[in-house]
Amino acid sequence: MASTPNKPVPKPSQMPDLTARKPAIEVPAGACDTHAHLFGPPERYPYREPRMYTPPPVTVEDYRRMLDALGIERAVIVHTAIHRDYQVTIDALRAAQGRFRAIALPDANMSDRELETLDKAGFRGVRFNPYFNAQQELRPLEEIAARVRPFGWHLQFHLDARDLVELAPRLEKLPVDVVIDHLGHMPRAADVSHPGFRILLRMLREQRCWVKLSAPMRFEDPRPPYPNVTPCARALVDAGPDRVVWGSDWPHVLFDGFIPNDGELLDLLALWAPDAALRKRILVDNPATLYGFS
Repeated sequence: MASTPNKPVPKPSQMPDLTARKPAIEVPAGACDTHAHLFGPPERYPYREPRMYTPPPVTVEDYRRMLDALGIERAVIVHTAIHRDYQVTIDALRAAQGRFRAIALPDANMSDRELETLDKAGFRGVRFNPYFNAQQELRPLEEIAARVRPFGWHLQFHLDARDLVELAPRLEKLPVDVVIDHLGHMPRAADVSHPGFRILLRMLREQRCWVKLSAPMRFEDPRPPYPNVTPCARALVDAGPDRVVWGSDWPHVLFDGFIPNDGELLDLLALWAPDAALRKRILVDNPATLYGFS
C-alpha cells in the first residue's frame, strides 16, 4: 500500500553483525557496555506510530550473545521513543537480575510513583537528544533535573560538542551529574582544538561531566580503527580517566555506513587507552560508580 504524504515512512535500519568476535584485548571481570538499545519484537512490544525509523529485527537474546562473545557482564540500556512504553526495557532489566541498568526518556509529566517504579526496576538517568532539536528537547531540562535528583539519577545528552560553547553554562548549573555520549559527536571537520571540545575537556578535568566512548563510526570515518577519532578519544581519556566509560551503541540504528563488528569496537580501547589498568577503570570501575553496580 502506498504511503500518504501525511504519514512519513519510517527509515529502515541496517542489521548489526550478529557474529561478534572475541576481542584481542583482555576484558576484565565486571566489564560494562554503557550504551545499547533494545527493541521488539513488535508483536509483543509495539512500536510507536509515527516514528523516525524501524529498528532491525534483533532481540534481547541477540544482544546477550554479543555481550557473551565480548566477555562483558554488565550493560546499560538506553530506552528509545520507538516503543510506546518502557516494558521491553523493564523486562530486560528483570531478566538480567541486577546486571543491567537503564536510561529513561525525558517526560516532565511523569508522576513520582512512575519515577519510583523505574528507579526500582534499575533506571538511573534520563537522556536528552539536543543533537536533532535542541530548543524543543531542552525546554524541560531544569524541571526534570529537579525531579530526578532525589533518586540520584543523572542526565545524559546526545549533542554536538561544538554546541557546548552555548550550552555548557546551563549544563554546569544542573543539580545532577551530566553524561555526554558518543564522544561529543562532532563532525570529522572539527578537531580537539575546537572551543566546544576544549570546554568538554575542561568539564572532564573538573569532574563536571562524564563522557561515553561510544559510536566512533558516526564521525564520518568509513571503517575501524577510525583514525580521525583517535585524537579525540585519547584527549577525553587523558582529561578524565575516572570519568569516561565505554559503550557499543548496539545495534547501531540510524547509521547508513559500514557496520563494524562489536569486537572491533571494543578493541579500539587498545588505541585509546593502551594501559590495561586504565582500561579496567573505563570498563569496570567508572561504570560501577556512575550506574551503581555493586
